[in-house]
Amino acid sequence: MAIKVENNAEQKHEKTIKLVKQVIHTVPREHTLGIERIRLVNTINDPRIKIARVSSLPGLYHPKQGPQSAWLEVALDVLQPQNQPFHKKLLNRLSFKSNLATVIFSLVGQHYYLTLRHSKKKTQLEPLVRDYTEKSLKKWSENQHQFRAKLFKPLQPVLERWARSLQKRAKKDR
Repeated sequence: MAIKVENNAEQKHEKTIKLVKQVIHTVPREHTLGIERIRLVNTINDPRIKIARVSSLPGLYHPKQGPQSAWLEVALDVLQPQNQPFHKKLLNRLSFKSNLATVIFSLVGQHYYLTLRHSKKKTQLEPLVRDYTEKSLKKWSENQHQFRAKLFKPLQPVLERWARSLQKRAKKDR
């Protein structure tokens, strides 16, 4: 059964729906078992969450409750705010695709580790979801930018080594 994408946002986002479907197709099918739909909304309105946090919450995972299947909720106004100066609006627009993919991957990772991987503890959940998101985003990015990925593939180990050494240096400075 395919995952439905519902658009409950005020603006019609046909390209966004298409992008969500592309992102979901890169995730292995067994990781999305049990997810019924992805709902796109302007802002997340959930009574369980404090009002101060709702304005900055880009996505929310709703687990299975009784007969209702699990579903994901993504807030588009958080990913692409409207009331900002031109330069910030431009930066948000340029990074919208990758931010949306990151939110979806993290929500699917939460679903995967909460429902399908029972041996994981709640305290281990955040680093596991972060790793899952990074791996999925890397795979999706390589599929989206095939020429760029082939071009930088030989340089990737060097760049990763530099990143690790910078992280070690930052830890020492702390």
